[in-house]
Amino acid sequence: MMAEEEIRCLREFVYELNLQPSRHLLRNEIVLRFNQFLDKRNAGNRDPDDLSELKDFFFKTQEMLLLEEDVVLLHRNQAAEYRFYMIHNVEDRVDELTAEEFLDYREVVADRAHVPPEKKLLINFQPFYSVGPEVPGPQKIGSGLRYLNSYMAGKLREEPEDWQSFLCEFLKIHSINNDQILVDGEIIEDSSALVEALQKAIASLEQLDEDAPIHEARATLNSLGIREGFGNTVGRTLTNLQLLSNLFESPSADYLDEFLAAVPLITRVAVISPHGWFGQDHVLGRPDTGGQVVYILDQVKALEAHLKNSLADAGISIPPKIVVVSRLIPDNEGTTSNQRLEKINGTDHCWILRVPFKDENLNTVPQWLSRFQVWPFLEQFALDAKNELLTEFGGKPDMIIGNYSDGNLVASLLAPWLQVVQCNIAHALEKPKYLFSALYWKDMEKDFNFSLQFTADLISMNKADVIISSTAQEIAGTETTMGQYESYCLFSMPELYKVTDGVNLLHPKFNVVSPGVDESIYFPYTDTSRRLKNQTEELNQRLFFNKGEDIFGELADPDKIPIFSIARLDKIKNLTGLVESFGQSKELQERTNLIIVTHTVREEKVTDADEMSELKKMYQLIEDYELQDKIRWVENSSRQDGAESYRIIADRRGVFVQPALFEAFGLTVLEGMASGLPVFATQFGGPQEIIEDGKNGYLINPTQPELISQPILDFLLRCEKNPSCWETLGGQAIIRVKERFSWSLYSEKLIKAAKLYGFWNHSVLGDEKKEVDRYCNLLFHMVFKNRARQLLGD
Repeated sequence: MMAEEEIRCLREFVYELNLQPSRHLLRNEIVLRFNQFLDKRNAGNRDPDDLSELKDFFFKTQEMLLLEEDVVLLHRNQAAEYRFYMIHNVEDRVDELTAEEFLDYREVVADRAHVPPEKKLLINFQPFYSVGPEVPGPQKIGSGLRYLNSYMAGKLREEPEDWQSFLCEFLKIHSINNDQILVDGEIIEDSSALVEALQKAIASLEQLDEDAPIHEARATLNSLGIREGFGNTVGRTLTNLQLLSNLFESPSADYLDEFLAAVPLITRVAVISPHGWFGQDHVLGRPDTGGQVVYILDQVKALEAHLKNSLADAGISIPPKIVVVSRLIPDNEGTTSNQRLEKINGTDHCWILRVPFKDENLNTVPQWLSRFQVWPFLEQFALDAKNELLTEFGGKPDMIIGNYSDGNLVASLLAPWLQVVQCNIAHALEKPKYLFSALYWKDMEKDFNFSLQFTADLISMNKADVIISSTAQEIAGTETTMGQYESYCLFSMPELYKVTDGVNLLHPKFNVVSPGVDESIYFPYTDTSRRLKNQTEELNQRLFFNKGEDIFGELADPDKIPIFSIARLDKIKNLTGLVESFGQSKELQERTNLIIVTHTVREEKVTDADEMSELKKMYQLIEDYELQDKIRWVENSSRQDGAESYRIIADRRGVFVQPALFEAFGLTVLEGMASGLPVFATQFGGPQEIIEDGKNGYLINPTQPELISQPILDFLLRCEKNPSCWETLGGQAIIRVKERFSWSLYSEKLIKAAKLYGFWNHSVLGDEKKEVDRYCNLLFHMVFKNRARQLLGD
């Protein structure tokens, strides 16, 4: 592994570390201390040793455990590829450890090793991923759809007898409202009969005008066993039948991709989002109610539009239907959360269906619950949701989309019950938000119930057919940092279990499908013809001049450049960090005002402890830094007003700041950019893949006040010298969003993935999934439900 000199240097470094009190070092501190060590070692005009490989080694070392006599390292060569080393202080020896041994030593260092290793439950999913493809390496993680498509086309080519049969049977099982589509199983018995029918159908259609409606050939096609769903015109039907024929005769990935995109396999979609106040009005900014609600409502509208067009092209006259399942809350606090059904605005057949939580006596739970408290109610919620969905759809859905940890767990229960494709969207995994949250889970359990959430995540990740992430780093991190999903590969929860292979990141279920923004709401400030003059004038007064109980602060000079931010009052969103950075920068205060929009500015409207803590901290910071005449803190009124607020800030040549300590994706970043604002966003998380730093926005480190304020100040100083800097950055931001973040592209890719993974499950590869499901069911019934019962008991 290492040369003799490198081992000697490593032992010197380890010896020096053991003279210090730290017991558990992380990557940044390891690299810092190693560089300091090298500086000291090479002082006195000594020639520096060539230790470039050792430097690289420490650059990729994620953790260092300092034991009494030895040191243990976690070395991450690349995403999900780890090696574990023990360095002996008194011997010239470096030993390699197993993942289990590393986790045991980590518990020792954290003083959590209260159970002998032999008595711990070990969870390892790797044996269940022995069948089927993997993406070729960490750089391709998130491109699963592409590689699964190629793999299955290859199977059709290499094992035609079996896989042609799978394809034929897969096409025969589809119906809409109990009417058979695509292939009539009573006429076409097997794949050879299908090939013969295709040849006859193609020959017949070639004699007709390609622009003729398909009903002119319907009788002939029906007699051959070719049903509706291949096209609405003769030409489109002919193209799709030829694609299917090519899949039997000379299969390729392109043919499979085009064919699945064309056929109507998805018409009914269930979207699961239990927690929070899911609604369309007067809910954003409430606890646990923010970006996920916006995401789902935009997603549903885009999916319906895509499905309407694709079904029409396929010759299907029945409209698609999408149902969002959330929680019914009798104590609704002025929202619509107590209504069972609510039509989604701007759609034809999309609904919010609310199902109540029930306690162990099946009594409805009336009050709102934090997302960290919902776990004991989810199994019954899933059972009730299943029956409600069957009623609303008049049958089962074609796919189920889970959202966040609770929705994904419910989806993982519903999907096998209904035998449909399951798609997961995490939005934000809690585990990587809190340092060593698994290791110290017992210390956090009272507030967060992480034992339940992390177990639910493991179950739903492994049961899912498709996992959608907004960015690649959400799955696999960067060269130096672990991804959110990657954090589930290796961890232990002392006295509960340890995980050595929690999820396979190379599995093709992982797909990056970035969302967009609703272009009917979020558009450039220069598009004045679409802006409502009265709304603009009223909001301008509200943001800068009006007084009221829902507004705090009175600006001494409203004409200063505005720094704008909109978010929930949440510790991770770090709005108080932005206020502190503004308070510490006299230069920013001379040039700018700070405009903050949140759900509330009033204590009496707060129901969440974290929100209350942040609200009080905000007021204290404003007082400490005497910002009362330099800040406007305004309650959010509606999504449409929020969108116009971005444009009003742009009218005044302001900037938008997203200062979160971590952001899974960053919808507000897209909203600000789409409006034409220069955007400054956290470098931790999804904004890394939205913003090209310095070209169409700026990435900032939000961990220190000056690291937030200085980049903003530098930009404003450049704009003073060259005013075109502002227009250039804002213009590039608009272009970036239009080119890369579109809901139409999102919908196309998501539906295509559902179709492909449905075919996969119908093949022999479905046996692998059944084995994984059984293992997950054991975890659900033996671990999760046991912990949930304890939570109810508490």
